[in-house]
Amino acid sequence: MHGELFDSTIPFGEPELMRASAYRRYLDEMDAKLDQASLASARISELSPSLRADLYRFEMEDGGTGVVDVMAACVRHAKRVTIHLQCGAHVVPLTVFPQEHLVHCPMDIGELIGKQLPQLEVMHIEPAVLQPPGESADASLVGDPAAHYPLSPLLWELAIRGARRELLPEIVGPAVYRVSPALDIAALPATGVLRATIMRLRRQSANLTDIAGWPGLNRERASRLLNALYLQAGLIVSRAHPDAVRESWFGGL
Repeated sequence: MHGELFDSTIPFGEPELMRASAYRRYLDEMDAKLDQASLASARISELSPSLRADLYRFEMEDGGTGVVDVMAACVRHAKRVTIHLQCGAHVVPLTVFPQEHLVHCPMDIGELIGKQLPQLEVMHIEPAVLQPPGESADASLVGDPAAHYPLSPLLWELAIRGARRELLPEIVGPAVYRVSPALDIAALPATGVLRATIMRLRRQSANLTDIAGWPGLNRERASRLLNALYLQAGLIVSRAHPDAVRESWFGGL
């Protein structure tokens, strides 16, 4: 997006990433050109109507759009997007391919996750230009094959260690939760308390209040785990269960 307008100030040996300050100025110029009567944010105005409506709802309800919220919406709508993330002084364009279960990231994904993951900030979201491997013979549309990574581990880390501490809007409210029999638990990067909780939820349903009281958990850890399971398409949510009704009576959201 108008990359020729920005000076390259990347330290030697680092990926060729744009300075966050320069990209912020570009976004401010976009905001200034918006029709103020429009309800669409400049950050999401180019997306499909269904995805745009979902993300705009997050902005209105939460005062902002977090990385986990955006990733959840992209997966739910199966839309390819590029999410421009502020990571320290630079911007990392993360392209998400939900149907292919892949992401493209010019920075090593382990390094991205390790760089103060809770502080990653969504700066801009736009339809993806890149394509997943095997879809185009034009290498410039696919990008570096080594920059493609599995999506599931990133979703897990964002849910477990990212900024969101509460349940995602899709699963919040009076409900009981259970792990789907179809989920491959062995493939999850969960150990200790989290793995024990997952195994217990495979055998029984429970509401958030009850799960938060299990050994080694509290409300935040329970919420993060349920978000992670939801993003792995491994969570069954029931709102008609008697314990879901009890949750609504005794302080559930």
